[in-house]
Amino acid sequence: MEEDLLTRTIIGLAIEVHKVLGPGLLESAYKECLFYKIAKAGFIVEREKAMPIVFEDIKLDCGYRIDILIENTLVLELKSIESLTDIHLAQTLTYMKLGSYRFGLLMNFNVLRLKDGIKRVVNGY
Repeated sequence: MEEDLLTRTIIGLAIEVHKVLGPGLLESAYKECLFYKIAKAGFIVEREKAMPIVFEDIKLDCGYRIDILIENTLVLELKSIESLTDIHLAQTLTYMKLGSYRFGLLMNFNVLRLKDGIKRVVNGY
């Protein structure tokens, strides 16, 4: 599936989840519900995908995890916080760099309208 269509489809599913749950829940609730919706839609999806760091030719598991990875292409980093900051964007870009993923979505579910809490991220390598 083309990346723009995939991204729009996933945003639509996230909006469906947000409309049902609303703001104010823990990140884990949104993650589980969105994972369910994405899998139900027939996508290849992984949650809590480990992202090791390669240092001096050794892979080190330092506890980094991608919230949701879709079709081995699109990184989802989910938050439920007052507002997104540059550090959240940096975190998303780091996961994308570590896994050589080009596209990501940073989503903050703790907003009245989810579209106001979404940032599309493209990694130029």
